[in-house]
Amino acid sequence: MATTGLRELKKARTRRLIADTAARLFAERGYEHVAVTDVAREAEVAEQTVYNYFPTKEQLVTDREQQVQDRLCGLIRSRPPALTPAAAVRDFVLETVAGIRGIPAEIWRGELGYLAAISPAVHRLVLELADRQAAALASAISDTTAVPPEVARLQGIALAGVFQIIIGEAGQRTLQGQGQAKIADELYPIVENVLDELDRWFSVSPPPAVR
Repeated sequence: MATTGLRELKKARTRRLIADTAARLFAERGYEHVAVTDVAREAEVAEQTVYNYFPTKEQLVTDREQQVQDRLCGLIRSRPPALTPAAAVRDFVLETVAGIRGIPAEIWRGELGYLAAISPAVHRLVLELADRQAAALASAISDTTAVPPEVARLQGIALAGVFQIIIGEAGQRTLQGQGQAKIADELYPIVENVLDELDRWFSVSPPPAVR
């Protein structure tokens, strides 16, 4: 079991190395001017190793968001009966905003928000990501809340929209020259207010379904 644990730790470190290397290169050169071969060379791994963790170049820039989606769905599915889906994800979402401060400066402009603000290709990826996230969140809501499917879908779209606000605001504010600390400080109350409004709206809906 110790060997399995070490193997998983090594995989996690390799994945993070590749993702951070890609973000740094995207920040330095722009998304369109970085190839998977460049990432492999800079990370000092084989090109196939990159593909083993990230089957497409697009996943190098959206992988963190997939992890966010999985976390959001898990929080919704495991929430206590008294909590709305918005309340269930509130702390995590706000931690994500506050965490903008801690992202290394050399990779910040290689993150999804800034890249989407300057690259039409990445902007399209963000729109596709939002659709997938909305569908996943709607499924989690539908499975755990006694609301009609169309209401669950609407709530999923609303929650996915919160991350659209975070990504869009972070990118535009960076483009305008704001630093990470200022972005985090100003974006935090905006997102907090949006989540509180969604909590009030969701509270009108029936409580979580009995499982």
